[in-house]
Amino acid sequence: MPDRARLLAGLLDDLAAEGAALDAVVAELEDTAWLTPTPAEGWTVAMQIAHLAWTDDQALLAVTDPAAFTAAVSGRGAELAGAVDAAATAEAAAGPARLLARWRAGRSELARALTALPEGTKVPWFGPPMSAASLATARLMETWAHGLDVTDALRVPPTVSPRLRAVAHLGVRTRDFAFAQHGLPAPAEPFRVELAAPDGGLWTFGPEDAAQRVTGPALDFCLRVTRRRHRADLALTATGADADRWLDLAQAFAGPPGEDRPPAPEENA
Repeated sequence: MPDRARLLAGLLDDLAAEGAALDAVVAELEDTAWLTPTPAEGWTVAMQIAHLAWTDDQALLAVTDPAAFTAAVSGRGAELAGAVDAAATAEAAAGPARLLARWRAGRSELARALTALPEGTKVPWFGPPMSAASLATARLMETWAHGLDVTDALRVPPTVSPRLRAVAHLGVRTRDFAFAQHGLPAPAEPFRVELAAPDGGLWTFGPEDAAQRVTGPALDFCLRVTRRRHRADLALTATGADADRWLDLAQAFAGPPGEDRPPAPEENA
């Protein structure tokens, strides 16, 4: 199997595993539990799953009919965020059983479509066009991030696995995009990122001698680049002014950054 095909197959396996992990969390919930509010203001557990199902459908359309996808999103700009919220609300109204069945079917269809995509094809997306591997990585990141909103809401542990490496990799790759989202130029210097992996290893990105550096637990880095935790709650260290600024702006997903999550309340002594 060629290296690119092997990479894509591995990413799709990880995407399937992350989807299955979240599926296991919600599959046996009582209908009322699907209405539990999540940390995303105004969004319930059902809306989080509905958003994942809708976004998988959008990704499938982008893969199978790029012109139709481009026409659907062209010129929507600021109104796109409202459309995302509206879609989550509408899809959630279908009820847990139908929503779960739709999400499962969509995950499988997207995986098949990405596998069949000719090598070298670029897929249009809400951000820059992506390869099949990059789109699979983006779906893995979003599945984990929205899954975290669900597990936070239900007060169960999040999934922490080697699959986070893909999320961390995307967080590093989107450094310049994050600065651009705030109207800032990309830093001129490369960054070094060193993360303590869940299995005790070390994940590294960027040149070893870079002056601008970010270090800390991989989980904390992934929480930050998905903007699921306030920076003050994470054990991340930045060396250099640009790296320090990046941790304020980091964003691994397309679209506006939205409001930062508030710091966790201090526990009473």
